[in-house]
Amino acid sequence: MLALAVSGAAHGQIYKCQPPGGSVEFTDINRGSYCKLMDLPGMTVPAPLRRVAPSPRNAQPVAVPGEFPRVDSAEQRARDADRRGILEDELKNEMQKLAELRREFNGGEPERRGDERNYAKYQERVAAMRDSISRSEKNVDALKREIANIR
Repeated sequence: MLALAVSGAAHGQIYKCQPPGGSVEFTDINRGSYCKLMDLPGMTVPAPLRRVAPSPRNAQPVAVPGEFPRVDSAEQRARDADRRGILEDELKNEMQKLAELRREFNGGEPERRGDERNYAKYQERVAAMRDSISRSEKNVDALKREIANIR
C-alpha cells in the first residue's frame, strides 16, 4: 500500500527546466540542476494507464486451414465454370472495346473533330486514346491470364 501511495505522489510532480541559453520545458522528470519543482496546488497528474495484454481465455480462436469448411468437387467445378463464364464475357466485352478504340484511333491519325481547331487539343485526345488502348490491351492480357489459371 505504501509503495502505491509513494508512486502516485511521484507522478504528480512537474518540473520547469530551463537550461542556460535554452528554451523552457515542462516535464515530470528532474533533469538536473536547471530544473525546479513547481508548486501547483490542487493539480494532480494521473499516472499513465498500463496496457494489459489480452488474456488467452479472452482471445479469439485462430482458424486453421483444417477447420475451414470444405466444398465438394462438384460444387467447386460449378463455381469454376461460373467464374470462367463471367471472365469470358468480360474478355469479349473488353476485346470489343479494344477493337472500337483501335478503329477510332485509325493507326495514330484519328479524324479531327470540329471542336479541335487547336492542334494541342487534338494531340491531347490522341494521347488519351493511346492510353485507353494500352489500358484495354493490359485488361485483355490480365483476363486471359485469369482464365488460364482456372482449374
